[in-house]
Amino acid sequence: MNGKKSLVNALRQVLRDPLRVSFDLFKIMVPVIIVVKILQEFDLIRYLAIPLGPVMKFVGLPAEMGFVWATAMVNNIYGSIIVLLSLVKDTPITTAQATVLCTMILVAHTLPIELKIAQKSGPHMMFQAISRLGSALFLGWLLYIIYSHFGLLQEPAKIILTPDTKGPIQNDSLLSWVTGEAQKLFFIFLIILGLFLLMRVLEKLKIVDVMNRVLRPVLKVMGIGPKASTITIIGNTLGISYGGGLIIHEARSGHIDKKDVFYSLTLMGLSHSLFEDTLLMVMIGGHLSGVLWARVAFSFFAVTLLVKVSSRLPQAMCDRFLWGDPK
Repeated sequence: MNGKKSLVNALRQVLRDPLRVSFDLFKIMVPVIIVVKILQEFDLIRYLAIPLGPVMKFVGLPAEMGFVWATAMVNNIYGSIIVLLSLVKDTPITTAQATVLCTMILVAHTLPIELKIAQKSGPHMMFQAISRLGSALFLGWLLYIIYSHFGLLQEPAKIILTPDTKGPIQNDSLLSWVTGEAQKLFFIFLIILGLFLLMRVLEKLKIVDVMNRVLRPVLKVMGIGPKASTITIIGNTLGISYGGGLIIHEARSGHIDKKDVFYSLTLMGLSHSLFEDTLLMVMIGGHLSGVLWARVAFSFFAVTLLVKVSSRLPQAMCDRFLWGDPK
């Protein structure tokens, strides 16, 4: 009997933090998911893309690609891929154009959820939104100038994926949509549970300390404290949405300075999910020179510059516009 009680207590201890963190994260995600679904059902994302036509021309892309980026920003990367595959049949693009578009998508996507996660962790939402949108446009323009000036990647984009839908928006029933979203949320809970278990194992084995020591020189150059290394790794490998629960938890723990949370989240906002998302972009024509190397280099440079500039600003100004306490 005592053995059963001990097992139940141990299981309760293991599940307590992941369940609480998942609940906090789902309170952010569920309302946003519903709003995005409404926008999709009424085909309103297409109208959000209309102002992006001139922006697309600024970075050397056909105006129609604005619909792709708008879908990525409001919904997610997978939705934007479906839209892209439906458009490239009539609007072919080069590898350079695909790389520019993919890089912009990687920097600025799933903004309603990811910006809310950043806000819950402390950093102010407005700055995070401006930094991601501004960086996406600047990096896209910079790649466009480099590729066009040197005549690089001008061959037709090699798109490995093939469209398997009838249009950019699938006509699934409401029940199947609810079921699909519930499965995604459960999958996210399993990831959070796995992360907590992994963190405990890594802490027991002192691997977290090793990771901190390894990353300390890089973070020191950027101006980020070593205690932020864990959430930086999580964000850059898994992404903000999947790692969001643990990111919020770590930010609220008080172990990491609010400035370091801000710098870390700004960095992962510009460069996160380096494995899965990068591979997806390569499969739709993006080149590693932009979707990986240029994005990572730009992110590190931008955050290093941000650290230097913010250190010279008045504290009250930074507290008001840049970082804050977790909510």
